[in-house]
Formats: sequence, C-alpha cells, structure tokens
Amino acid sequence: MDGFFHTQNKKHVHPPKHVNKRLNPAQVRLLETSFAANNKLDAELKLHLAKQLGIPPRQVAVWFQNKRARRKTQSLEQRIENALVEKRRLEKEVERLQGELGKAREMAALALMKQTGPQVCCNLSCSFDENGGFLPIDGELFASLIGE
Repeated sequence: MDGFFHTQNKKHVHPPKHVNKRLNPAQVRLLETSFAANNKLDAELKLHLAKQLGIPPRQVAVWFQNKRARRKTQSLEQRIENALVEKRRLEKEVERLQGELGKAREMAALALMKQTGPQVCCNLSCSFDENGGFLPIDGELFASLIGE
C-alpha cells in the first residue's frame, strides 16, 4: 500500500519547451534599434527579428510589449516630475505676488492716511468719526486706490 501512495505523490515535471535566455548586448541593441524605428511589431518584422536574433518570435513580441510598458511608465514619471516642478514654480510666484500685494496695500494705506489724516485705522477696515466712533471705509474707494 505504501508503494501505491508513493507513486501517486510523485510529481510529473515537464521540461520547458524552450528556455528563454537573457539577451546579449548585441541582441538588445538590434531590438532597441528596431523599436526606435517602429514601436509596434508586425508579424513579418517579428519573424525576421526572431530569425536574425536566434530567439523565438514570442520572445521578440514580449520584449516589444515590455519595452512599450517601460516607456509608458517612464513617460508618466517624467510628466509627474514636470508637474511637480511647475507646482513649485507657481507656489514661489504666488508667494512673490502676495508680497507685492502686501506692499501695494501698505502704500495705498499710507496714501490714504496722507489724504484723510491720521484718523484712519492701520488695517484699513474702518475710520473714526468726529466723536471717536468707527465708520466703515467705502470698499469701492479703497479698491480704486489700491488698483483692484
């Protein structure tokens, strides 16, 4: 009975039909050159390259497919990097413009203070009436003074 189970447990290992070996540098160069000329592989070119390289046509097809996938990934990574660089540039530009806007507001406040006297609040949101009470500043007037 042990012999029966022993023979049943043996696994049948089938040798692979063709072992795909690593391509040598000359083969890779030829594939790269062909890919640069046309990244889509037609049947005729696939058979021609397979015969020229001494590898199965399926290996040529898989190499082209993998190369297209790698190129697409690299392209996406490059686009992401470019977007991040542009984002950083725009953030710096926003900072610079906010600084300019702050300076322009300060200049407008100083100009307004010179015109109306020292009773204008420093934050430009209000001014004082004759009794020391608060009066709102006309928003349109203020906007025209600072150029908005």
